[in-house]
Amino acid sequence: MAKLLYSATASLDGYIAGPGGDMSWLTEHLEAENPTAERLLADIGAILVGNRTFGGDDPNRGTDKEGAFGGQYQGPVFVLTHRPPAEPDPGVTFVGDLHGAVAQAREAAGDRYVNILGADVAKQCIRAGLLDEILIFFAPVLLGGGVRMFDDPGGTEVRLAPIPGETAHWYRVVH
Repeated sequence: MAKLLYSATASLDGYIAGPGGDMSWLTEHLEAENPTAERLLADIGAILVGNRTFGGDDPNRGTDKEGAFGGQYQGPVFVLTHRPPAEPDPGVTFVGDLHGAVAQAREAAGDRYVNILGADVAKQCIRAGLLDEILIFFAPVLLGGGVRMFDDPGGTEVRLAPIPGETAHWYRVVH
């Protein structure tokens, strides 16, 4: 069964997007080779993304690298939203509830990862006990504000365990 993985690039002060969802800060940090990200891309069978992230800023907007993983991801995308668009988007499935979206994404992913994009969907998966792993890449920048990598005021502690043989920032969620 597919594992749910929340992966993101964050600033050193813990933001995955700048104020107003701005992603332009990330552009200069995407050029460096990253063997972990390249290997991960081959292991992703589906993407589960929130509507705000799906319709939000893209650091590569207007270029041939626009889209998930610098435009390299080609596969099923599931958007968690209560407001699907009137016009369908080819290759994108809009789902109104978390458990339904996770089930559809897992089925599409097979034995590969469902990669979660967006802090809110990751938080919902953690709260529901569905998230299996977290992979965070850090960019050498301090943003000072924006969308936190993980923010759950009043939430409970989530224990993580390093995944042997992986980067120091790839963890298994301990249930």
